[in-house]
Amino acid sequence: MNEIQAPGQSPVSVREVFGIDSDLRVAKFAERTEHVPQIDPAYRFNRDTTLAILAGFTHNSRVMVQGLHGTGKSTHIEQVAARLNWPAMRVNLDGHISRLDLVGKDTVVVRDGQPATQFQEGVVPWAMVQPMALIFDEYDAGRPDVMFVIQRLLEREGSFTLTDQNRVIHPHPHFRLFATSNTVGLGNLNGMYHGVQRLNHAQLDRWNIVAALNYLPLEDEAQIVAARVPALADANGMELIRSMVQVATLTRDGFAAGDISTLMSPRTVITWAENISIFRDPGLAFRLSFVNKCDEAERFTISEYYQRCFASELDESFALVPAGV
Repeated sequence: MNEIQAPGQSPVSVREVFGIDSDLRVAKFAERTEHVPQIDPAYRFNRDTTLAILAGFTHNSRVMVQGLHGTGKSTHIEQVAARLNWPAMRVNLDGHISRLDLVGKDTVVVRDGQPATQFQEGVVPWAMVQPMALIFDEYDAGRPDVMFVIQRLLEREGSFTLTDQNRVIHPHPHFRLFATSNTVGLGNLNGMYHGVQRLNHAQLDRWNIVAALNYLPLEDEAQIVAARVPALADANGMELIRSMVQVATLTRDGFAAGDISTLMSPRTVITWAENISIFRDPGLAFRLSFVNKCDEAERFTISEYYQRCFASELDESFALVPAGV
């Protein structure tokens, strides 16, 4: 990976910085600014996704990271930026983000004691003129009018025209564009992600790299949970955490097989671990963290997953249902 190095940057080893077996070197800014994300030492980098994101930073490629909820898509981009001292900003494309929020709009200000209108730049023109990784979260949930604003930026050297100002903004050499999404732009095929939309294929085609991020291996996920909940980081706690991650894995397999409609993300596993620290009862914490979010008809199946990993029954277990009921 031949880095595009600028003044204020120096090359660093991907192996040393990201723990990935690679001889590649990438450019890192010398100084951190207020917009550089904080480094999370517990974060585990996925090799392929990290290399895809690094290509975005190094070669100015437009990178979209797709994956199920809780896989850490946005965090992955932020943690790469954090280790490169690259400023980053996340914008959630929920239904309330409008074209004016991205582009800018006239606002009323008081000037010389008199009310006057003044154009207030939106987040896009503000981010474009400085070293910044702009991350569009929930990219597949954006409104059509917003998506067509973004389409202008997807060209490698895409400039941006403020029609109200008769001004053309050219991107800073270190402006980067990323996106995260739960779907691949084909809409809500499995019923899990209401509110997402089918993406315009011409726009999807402009993304240079699409990385698919799946859940981490069991041991890596267990280490992250232990880092988040130090109270469970001893030997007994690690055994407990591995059983919890096994339950989560079974829910993901069950979801993939169509047996259940809800799966446990790593975020839910961490919440479960935190609730165990509060309630001192894995079963109660599991019920409060996950089971009560599930359809009642599926709770027998989820209780079976728990029984397989913990060798104990939940109150929802079919085995505890009185005969004849």
